[in-house]
This record gives sequence, structure tokens and C-alpha cells, in this order.
Amino acid sequence: MFDDVAQRYDVTNDVLSAGQDRLWRRAVVRAVDARPGELVLDLAAGTGTSSEPFADRGVRVVPCDFSLGMLRTGKSRRPDLPFTAGDATRLPFTDGAFDAVTISFGLRNVVDVDRALGEMARVVRPGGRLVVCEFSTPPNRLLRRAYGAYLHHGLPRVARLVSSHGEAYGYLMESIDAWPDQRALAGRIGAAGWEHVQWQDLSAGVVALHRAVRAGG
Repeated sequence: MFDDVAQRYDVTNDVLSAGQDRLWRRAVVRAVDARPGELVLDLAAGTGTSSEPFADRGVRVVPCDFSLGMLRTGKSRRPDLPFTAGDATRLPFTDGAFDAVTISFGLRNVVDVDRALGEMARVVRPGGRLVVCEFSTPPNRLLRRAYGAYLHHGLPRVARLVSSHGEAYGYLMESIDAWPDQRALAGRIGAAGWEHVQWQDLSAGVVALHRAVRAGG
């Protein structure tokens, strides 16, 4: 499915989020707070749009995704980045290899979320950082209702107009509906070997940014 949408993936996301995705990416970069020379694993990196800000700041970043179509599209655009194929539940990296790991809008698509969170803890050094940016649950009831209406009715129509494979975005509504809220996700992160878990709402809770530190640091 992701291979089918790779060519217009970034444009589609920009339209569907009304440009908010750019703000979310900047928030992730600030939260990771990587220094030049540090090594960051960017999971579900897709075409590498989320990895570019790190590389442009002198941070060593490894964009990793399971979709070969996404990776090929990204590599053609940024051949300097070390795009790597990988499954979040069985990461092809050694223990403690990274200073930080981040995943944006990809964790809810993993078949075993808890195992993936554990794998992220495995490949990050003790004291290393985790940043998860994901769709969430707006605390405000009225906004939550309006957001739900957009997901169920507006988003599929817009996706059909702008995406190279609009039908593929039907999964988006279902996966967001089934995703845990901010507090529940924080609990699962803590159970996977991460400490000092906290979250920050973005766009009034439509998206949440979870941060944590690898135990043992």
C-alpha cells in the first residue's frame, strides 16, 4: 500500500493536514534535540522528509522504513542519506547503536506496537531519547467531534483528489479511531523500558508528541 502512494506521499500529507505537518516535523526536531555528530534513527521515515532537518543540521541520521517504494523515492531525492529497509519489530541494528530514535505517524501502523517500542529501546543507548509523534485524541469534546467528522467524511474525499492512490488512505481513519489516547500510549511506552515519559499536545491534541528516556542512563 505505501509503495503505491510513495510518489505523491509528501504532497498528499501536506494537503490533508492543511500544512500542519510542517509544524509537527519542526516540533519533533526540537524534541529530539540532537547535536551535530549524534546518531539518530528515524523510523517510518518514508521518503526521508522527516530525516532531512536532522541531516541539514549536521546530525547523523538513518532513515528507516519497511516500504521499498518509499525508500527508492527518498533515495532519488536525497542520495546522501543512508536509507535503510527495516521492520520496526525486528530492527536490523545492534544494541545501543543510537543516541535517539524517533517515529512520526508510523507507530500505529506497526503490527505489534509494544514489541516495536521494545526494539527502539534496545537499539538506543542507556539514557538515549525517544520521540513519538502520532495522531491522538483532542481533549476538547467539540473539537473531537469535528475532527471525527473530518476523518470519516472529509479526509477520504480529499485523498481521492490529491493522492496517487486515494483508496489507500481509508486505513488512516480506521487506524486513528483505534489508536490509544495520550495517557494510554504513555503507559505502553513506559512498559517497554522507557522512563520519564511525558507528552505534549500539538494542534489542540489532534497530534501528540511523546518523549521518553532509555532506562539505565
